[in-house]
Amino acid sequence: MFDRYRTTFQNIEAVILDYGEVLCSPPELDQIVRMAEVFNLGLDVFRSLYEKNRHLYDRGDITAQRYWELIGVDAGITLASSQLEQLRAWDVEMWSRLNPVMVDWVGALHSAGMKTGLLSNMHADMIVRVRQSFAWFSQIDSPTFSHEVRLAKPEPEIYEHCLESLHISPHQAMFIDDRPVNVEAAHKLGMSAIRFQSATQLKEELGALGFTVLPNPPASV
Repeated sequence: MFDRYRTTFQNIEAVILDYGEVLCSPPELDQIVRMAEVFNLGLDVFRSLYEKNRHLYDRGDITAQRYWELIGVDAGITLASSQLEQLRAWDVEMWSRLNPVMVDWVGALHSAGMKTGLLSNMHADMIVRVRQSFAWFSQIDSPTFSHEVRLAKPEPEIYEHCLESLHISPHQAMFIDDRPVNVEAAHKLGMSAIRFQSATQLKEELGALGFTVLPNPPASV
C-alpha cells in the first residue's frame, strides 16, 4: 500500500482519525435489535434502511426527525414523538462506546507534539455528545464534522477543509478510517491513509512506517 506514496514517519505532521468504529467501538447487537423492533423489522432490513439516508443525515441535509420518519415510511409505520426521541437517544448511546486503546493513542500523539485531527461524518446529536462528554476531545487540535461543514466523506472537499484547518498539505497527513471508500478518497488527494481494522493491525502498519508513537493494544492471550 505504501510504496505508491513513499510514506515515512518523517513526512507526517498530523494524524487525522475517523470517529465511528475507530475511536468508538462497533454497536452491540442488542442496541441494534431494540431499534429494529420499534419498526417491526428484521435486522438485515433495518440495517439497510438505517444506512439508506444516513449520508444525508450526517451531512445535515435532513433533520433527525426526518431521518427517522423516512425509516418509518419504508417500514410502513408512523412514529410517535416519544419513539422518535427514544431512537435519537439510543442512536447516540450506541455510538458512545469508546475504544480505549485508540483514545489513549490520541493522547499519546498529542503529548508527543503530533497534530491531531478528527474527520467524521456525524449528525448534530452525536456532535453534542462528543463535544460535551468526552475528555479526550480536548486533545484534538482540529475537528471536522460533516454536519457542521455541510460536506461528508468521501467528498474531497471535506478532506481539504480538514487539511486547511490543520495548516498542512496532503502529504503531511496520515488518515485513519475503517471504510475503504474513505481511505481511497484520501489517497486520491495525496494523503497517506490506513484502513483501520484493529488496534493491533494499525500498530503493525504504523510501525512498518517508522512511527514511534503507536497504539498499545493489550497482548493477546
